Amino acid sequence: MSTSSTPNPKRMPPAQRERAILDAAIALARQGGIAPLTVRTVAAAAGVTPALVTHYRPSMDAFVADVFGAIVGAEREEVVADGRTGATLRDRITRIVETLLDGDRDDVTLVWVQAWAAGAGNDVLAARVRLEMDHWQQDLEAIVAEGVAAGEVSAARADGAAWLLLATVDGMNAHSLVKWAPEDRGALARRTVAAVLG
Repeated sequence: MSTSSTPNPKRMPPAQRERAILDAAIALARQGGIAPLTVRTVAAAAGVTPALVTHYRPSMDAFVADVFGAIVGAEREEVVADGRTGATLRDRITRIVETLLDGDRDDVTLVWVQAWAAGAGNDVLAARVRLEMDHWQQDLEAIVAEGVAAGEVSAARADGAAWLLLATVDGMNAHSLVKWAPEDRGALARRTVAAVLG
C-alpha cells in the first residue's frame, strides 16, 4: 500500500533505474558534498525506497566512491579539454589553473576535500581518490611533455611541474571553502604558472 510519504516510482529498466539513482546521488553531492550521502538521502533524492537503492548499490562505500569519481572525472575531462585549446604550453596550463581557481567550482572542491577526509576510513573511496589524482597528474604531465617536445620549456624546468601546480590548486581551493584565499585567484594562477614554468 502506498502513502504520500512512501515513494512509488514508475517502472524503469534496471540499467535506467540504476543510472537514475546515480544521477540523484551526483546531484545531491553537488549540493552538499559526499558527506550527506546515505541510503536514505539518496533514496529521497531519487524518489525511490531505500530498499531499491540497496538493491542496486549494496555497498554504500563503493557507491560513494563512484559518485566521487563521476563528479571529479567529468570536471577533469572538461577542464583539460578546454585547456588544450591554448596556443602555447603557458596558455594551456594557465587556462587550466585559472579555471580551477576561478571560484565557480567550489561544489567540486567540497567533494574533493570531503573525499580526502572520508578516504581515511573508506578504503574503496581512498583508492578512487588516488586514481583520480593520478589521472590529473598524468594529464598535466602529458601537456607539459608536449611543451618540452616543442622546445617551449626545458625538461629540467618541467620536472615536477604537474605536482607543484596540483598542490597549489588543491591548497588554494581548500582554503577558499573557509573564505581564506586571495580575492583574485586568477592573478595567483598566472603567477603560479610563471613561477613553475619560468
